[in-house]
Amino acid sequence: MIQAPQLRVIDEDGSQLGILSRQEALRMAEERELDLVEISPNASPPVAKIIDWGKYNYQKTKQQQKNKRNAKATELKQMRLGLKIGENDLAIKMKKVSGFLEAGHKTKIVIFYRGREMAHKDLGFKLAEKIIADFGDAVVVEQAPSLAGKQLSFVLRSNNNAKTKDA
Repeated sequence: MIQAPQLRVIDEDGSQLGILSRQEALRMAEERELDLVEISPNASPPVAKIIDWGKYNYQKTKQQQKNKRNAKATELKQMRLGLKIGENDLAIKMKKVSGFLEAGHKTKIVIFYRGREMAHKDLGFKLAEKIIADFGDAVVVEQAPSLAGKQLSFVLRSNNNAKTKDA
C-alpha cells in the first residue's frame, strides 16, 4: 500500500534505520516477521515504522478507551431565579449552585423577569452582581451577565486556585 520509493524507516524499538528504498524496508520487515506501516505520509521522505500491526492497533484501542474513561464530562447545570426571590430562598439556591461548582460543573444562572418587572432591568443586574460577589474568588465568571428577552443569564465556573465557600 505504500507508494513512496524512498522511506525514512524506524524499527520496532524506536531507533532510526535511515532512508531506505521501499523494497529494502519491506524485506527488513519480513525478515523480522513484522509489518511495515506508514506513520507520516506527508513528510519528506515519508516515515514508516516496522511494527507488529495487531499489537500496535490493540494498544492504540486500549489507550483510547483509557482516555475516554478518564475524561470527565463537564456538564452545564442551570439554576433559575425570579427577580423577587427572598433571601432564604436565594441562600438555598446558592448552596445548590455551590455544590454544582464543587463537582466541577459550569453553572448557568438565569434570572427571569415577569410582566412589569422588565421596567426594572437594573434590579436583575444588581442581583447578579450580588451573587457573583457572594462567591468571591471561588468562582470565575465565564460569561458576563447579559439580558436576552425576559431573561438575564450568566455562567460561572469554579476557580481551581481557590476553595469554594458556601453562599
